[in-house]
Amino acid sequence: MFTTKRPFVLSIAGFDPSGGAGLLADVKTFESLECYGLAVNTANTIQNDKKFEACHWTSEGIILQQLELLLERFPVEVVKIGIVENLQVLYKVIDKLLVKNQSIRIIWDPVLKSSSGFSFQEPKDFQKNFESILEKVFVVTPNFEELQLFYPELPMEETIRKISSKTNLYLKGGHRPDALGLDELFTTEGATLSFKPGRTNCSEKHGSGCVLSSALAAHLALGDPLPEATRKAKKYIEKVLASNKTLLAYHNI
Repeated sequence: MFTTKRPFVLSIAGFDPSGGAGLLADVKTFESLECYGLAVNTANTIQNDKKFEACHWTSEGIILQQLELLLERFPVEVVKIGIVENLQVLYKVIDKLLVKNQSIRIIWDPVLKSSSGFSFQEPKDFQKNFESILEKVFVVTPNFEELQLFYPELPMEETIRKISSKTNLYLKGGHRPDALGLDELFTTEGATLSFKPGRTNCSEKHGSGCVLSSALAAHLALGDPLPEATRKAKKYIEKVLASNKTLLAYHNI
């Protein structure tokens, strides 16, 4: 088994040629936070920071083969999952991870749309296997728009209660209509923690949701408990959002 002073963190996500989102952004984040980043590619995308034209999914078999070989060699305790073709593939990926390591902690960033508006999933597809997936992951990190699509028939408060009864919920506030930038953590133990914006010089970034969830994964891998890991992840994403005025973030600043 390969060993290193830095913890290994695995991103299972799509390839964004601009480097702003997906597995490239995840690995940049892991490395900036002094983890060693590994990656499994779930999709090749045709995009830049402003425009998204197509998504070519990696086959389920290839994803599972990539996982098998990586997990055979590297001791991975924390995984971040981004876009996947559908929940059926996600379910099999999660099962593969848990077979390899029953204590592995999975951060699922349920990306439904790119920041440029391309839809990866139909909301109706989020019914089958959804709750059983929630029970197997450690944290789910939707934004407000994504959260509203999980149980469209329920009010927001009930959706939050339903999800946090099964897994920890980190609700990203970047699309929040009532308090922009206010993030909240709802734990399975019933605690609620709020993380107010700490900077006023932030600007929109392509892939900011990917960066936040991967920063959370990195801090968990470094040994921080969930509340502290979320606080540090919030601080990291704000540093990235304030790094420059373009849509593409700087990580090492």
